[in-house]
Amino acid sequence: MTDALKRLSDEGVAIWLDDLSRKRITSGNLAELIDEQHIVGVTTNPSIFQKAISHGDGYEQQLTDLATRKVTVDEAIRMITTADVRDAADILRPVFDATDGQDGRVSIEVDPRLAHHTDATVAEAKQLAWLVDRPNTLIKIPATKAGLPAITEVIGKGISVNVTLIFSLERYREVMDAYLAGLEKAKAAGLDLSKIHSVASFFVSRVDSEIDKRLDAVGTPEAKALKGKAALANARLAYQAFEEVFSSDRWAALDKAHANKQRPLWASTGVKDPAYKDTLYVDDLVAPGTVNTMPEATLDATADHGQITGNTIAGTYEQARAELDGVAKLGISYDDVVQLLEDEGVEKFEASWIDLLNSTEAELKRLAPSEG
Repeated sequence: MTDALKRLSDEGVAIWLDDLSRKRITSGNLAELIDEQHIVGVTTNPSIFQKAISHGDGYEQQLTDLATRKVTVDEAIRMITTADVRDAADILRPVFDATDGQDGRVSIEVDPRLAHHTDATVAEAKQLAWLVDRPNTLIKIPATKAGLPAITEVIGKGISVNVTLIFSLERYREVMDAYLAGLEKAKAAGLDLSKIHSVASFFVSRVDSEIDKRLDAVGTPEAKALKGKAALANARLAYQAFEEVFSSDRWAALDKAHANKQRPLWASTGVKDPAYKDTLYVDDLVAPGTVNTMPEATLDATADHGQITGNTIAGTYEQARAELDGVAKLGISYDDVVQLLEDEGVEKFEASWIDLLNSTEAELKRLAPSEG
């Protein structure tokens, strides 16, 4: 076991776990990861809950109670998932207090079926914040076109947000703009900006998966030389955009009001291609003021053999731009790739949510008391 996770943390990267289940909470595993693996936050998504509830244990008693009360399946899902998030938030509360609210946070996502509906997303975000009722919660809102005004509205109400499913540099800039607009609304409403936090989840590995597939189809030596480069280049240019926006005059005015920067969060950091080192999207995306949320396999791999060699983003912008330009010159459309990935991301989370609804509905029927 190396000290790679400690070195990563010392470099200013907050290490969050991209997973949650009731067993992880009740067994003491989450507390252990916080104590031993430098974990300072947790992210969830519909796929994680679908897996936890459908295949995990620890939910039987609550499902039985919900079945006895004859609640709807939508209500049952929200009662189960918010209970897990609330308990995880309580376990992480000392980290939250120690970092003045920056870390020690647990994310929970709005219903993915609302991704293209602004008003419904805002209403759901408010409901989730109320249901979980913990100051160290982040409400996840997808970075769709409809999600952008929802982010502004929710931040403007003083609710902290994890913006998810960001793939493109242009959309990332729109997300930062939506966050700043939300802070400006909150400031105008007299809210304490120091209490509002946000991260912007910029997805990494899926970019390589899609672009590599297209590079293979091109098949030339130039195409093969660019494999495994696009995702890192994209993320590094996102960090450049972050540095620009949060050194602007607009930010300076909010900074004076004690606002918090919206940190870039590297999501989808599990390597999909076995040809690449399994810590690629950790080792090569080290920079201060970032978050890296890892599935447990990536966390374990980093702890075991991660190579943390200081800041691996500084000084890379020119090369990153050249690599993305190289992909474009081969006829691969960046805009087409990132739009496809956003659409697929929303669809995958929606499919997981529907699977979760169906499996939970079956459990509620199985556990329902017989009429007598």
